[in-house]
Amino acid sequence: MMVFAGVACDLTKLCGKSLPVCLLLSAFCASLAAQTATPTRSLSQNSSGIDLSPKFASVPELPDYIISPDDILGISVYDAPDVSGEYRVGPTGQLELPLLSEAVVAAGLTTVQLSKLLVKKYREEEIFSNARVTVAVKQSRVHSITVGGAVKNPQIYPLFGKTTLWDVLSQAGGLADDAGNTAVVIRGGVAIAALKESGACTLPNSAAACAETLTIDLRHLTETGDPGSNVELYPGDRVTVQRAGVVYVVGAVNRPGGFPLRSSEEEMTVLKALALAEDTKSTAQKSKAVIIRKNTQENERQEIAVDLKKVLAGRAPDPRMQPSDILFVPDSSGMKALRRGVDAAVYVTTGLIIWRR
Repeated sequence: MMVFAGVACDLTKLCGKSLPVCLLLSAFCASLAAQTATPTRSLSQNSSGIDLSPKFASVPELPDYIISPDDILGISVYDAPDVSGEYRVGPTGQLELPLLSEAVVAAGLTTVQLSKLLVKKYREEEIFSNARVTVAVKQSRVHSITVGGAVKNPQIYPLFGKTTLWDVLSQAGGLADDAGNTAVVIRGGVAIAALKESGACTLPNSAAACAETLTIDLRHLTETGDPGSNVELYPGDRVTVQRAGVVYVVGAVNRPGGFPLRSSEEEMTVLKALALAEDTKSTAQKSKAVIIRKNTQENERQEIAVDLKKVLAGRAPDPRMQPSDILFVPDSSGMKALRRGVDAAVYVTTGLIIWRR
């Protein structure tokens, strides 16, 4: 008896007394053993023995959204358009829906759990025997982020996971024309809890990033793309882009308009403003320029005479301008009246282009 890879060949019985037959059968059994002994290659291996089976990196899943009071939910019941719609969760966390005899407690549940609860309620009250219900969160005060200040579309944006400052500013339409270089981020409870739980606040040099109030240099962020300035934001955070203030130059200048200050600390003088306006026209009455300043306390207008000839010659000090000041340079052509020009300068500033530097 010979065994080749689990195949038994009884040569004694097969060969009998015939030597040629025995030799042929021996060769056959050896060939069969060689074939069956060849290792079976996995479908996930190539000829080189390299494992080609797909490998999937484990992607962390965001925690399921928990419904909160005052959330607006989109509830869809298949084949029941009269029941489907958007419904607000009450202040006590209860949700009232058509056809159900009593409200259900929605706060504290995930959208999947609420969907299963509604299927059960509809079946118990014999409204739908086997309803197909889907639940989606449309709006949430708790899970939102407030963007205000000098952005183009300040409002409350829904947010169900973490995002970055740059993403939020882009969603708000970008910076307004009078935006400064500073954004203030006030952390909400979700952010503070998440940062503490992650252990990020225990790392060296992490005190600033884990503070409840952050001050971000937007100019540094836009010019360098520094990831340290592009902080992560969480639901409940508030972002306020500070306004830098604008000074206006109108009248006989080559580039009339508004010029935002880079920051509240930036000093803007008449000569700097005139340089931004690309100097006066040849017909300008430089000796009769006026700074128009609004007195916010008394709600009155103040006019400060400026002799640009003397300022340019260095015979008079360069007056400092304040945010919202208007530098009016009258034009001598056409015998324009100075008083009429001053009045017009006050009203025309609302329609001027604000030039970003």
